[in-house]
Amino acid sequence: AVQLVESGGGSVQAGGSLKLSCTTDTYTLNSCNMGWHRQVPGGVRRLVSKITSTGITTYIDPVKGRFTIFRDKSKNTLYLQMDSLKTEDTAVYYCAAECPMGPMFNNYWGQGTQVTVSS
Repeated sequence: AVQLVESGGGSVQAGGSLKLSCTTDTYTLNSCNMGWHRQVPGGVRRLVSKITSTGITTYIDPVKGRFTIFRDKSKNTLYLQMDSLKTEDTAVYYCAAECPMGPMFNNYWGQGTQVTVSS
């Protein structure tokens, strides 16, 4: 089974920065489309940003200009650089991978990492 492992969450004051990482040692992620999602208590999990296997990136409007998604294929790792953090960015952040398996795709998730932004 593919187990994605996130790290880099924590507590920070508004205006600060955090860098999330996501990796696995059980699967090569290079051909996968990947993304970061977040979920607040009582809320639904929502996509924040995604990057295709070819490097095309998308962001939701609230994080544009503040968050940067990128990947290092040599390290089999996905990142999310989060700058100018706001209290509304507080959530559990999940890494996701959509990986090709023949004509289909398999989806994998990490366990989540807490990001808390205080005012």
